[in-house]
Amino acid sequence: MSTITDDDLFKLALQVGHHLSNTQRQLVTAESCTGGWLGKALTDIPGSSGWYQGGVVVYSNALKQSLLKVSEKTLATHGAVSDAAVREMAVGALEHLAGQLSVAISGIAGPNGEQPGKPVGTVWFAWAWRHGQAIHVNARLKIISGDRDEVRRRSVATALSGVLEL
Repeated sequence: MSTITDDDLFKLALQVGHHLSNTQRQLVTAESCTGGWLGKALTDIPGSSGWYQGGVVVYSNALKQSLLKVSEKTLATHGAVSDAAVREMAVGALEHLAGQLSVAISGIAGPNGEQPGKPVGTVWFAWAWRHGQAIHVNARLKIISGDRDEVRRRSVATALSGVLEL
């Protein structure tokens, strides 16, 4: 497994920009373990304001709740690094940040933070999009090996690749 470079992320973000421009959709983001890296990769592309509205970095559960309306029950029952939480993050971003498409990331980048059943490198992704009045969500779990930097780089690449599938 090769390392994801800054150039790789730039190329992926450029493809996302072309994809969103061609489909005339606006993207919004909700990030936890990547700490804004996805937004940085997107805004590295000149002209990204034409298809990227912006995003939020919600590292704490309190911000996940207040800014994205992730329910307290979801966080208490499943934790922030879960299918349920990341789906609510994606929908919350879509509803509160005025996009047609969103991506959310929540995970354990390490080197600490491992929980029972959730090793370092556990990352949940969700993509939400509007189709008429309905909101659809697709979520995916990845266990990513490597150090903190590699987990975060691969998470950004996965989030970008997922946008290209929609």
